Amino acid sequence: MTKPPFDAKELTVGQLSARSGVAVTALHFYEAKGLISSRRTTGNQRRYPRDTLRRVALIRVAQRVGIPLRLVAETLAALPEGRTPTRDDWARLSASWRAELDTRIDQLTRLRDDLSDCIGCGCLSIDTCALRNPDDRLGDDGTGPRRLLTGRRRHTGMAQHRSTPPTSAWSSSPVDPLPEQ
Repeated sequence: MTKPPFDAKELTVGQLSARSGVAVTALHFYEAKGLISSRRTTGNQRRYPRDTLRRVALIRVAQRVGIPLRLVAETLAALPEGRTPTRDDWARLSASWRAELDTRIDQLTRLRDDLSDCIGCGCLSIDTCALRNPDDRLGDDGTGPRRLLTGRRRHTGMAQHRSTPPTSAWSSSPVDPLPEQ
């Protein structure tokens, strides 16, 4: 299917699927979960406001970075009903996720930069583990890869670290460096 005309105010489910790159079944799922909405024609066909493209794009990107659909739904529910969200509306939405996204970016950067070094998981199999985590002392601080979870950096030494792992509004457990699959 070709992309919808630029001046189309409403899109069929096929047009929305074609332009967004999201399967029709996924769009139906998003609608059932209250993430997007449509109206029905007299022939019972769905029609989506054109701004649904932005909502679907946000949903897809949020999923790719590990934001649960529950939080996406809560955030999208704060957008206005009955009108196209403005730049200010989207700025408020973005601001609500900024701290969480910054935390996720920091964790992913640490994972990328430190995975070839001791991560404090207790394996003691990397040659630097004996220096960075002698006798698995980091295990006394808690479970998991302590240097990734608590912000211990490669060159800061053992004394400089947060004593507890950061938590995320996206979950009640310590933040994982990798998004959930």
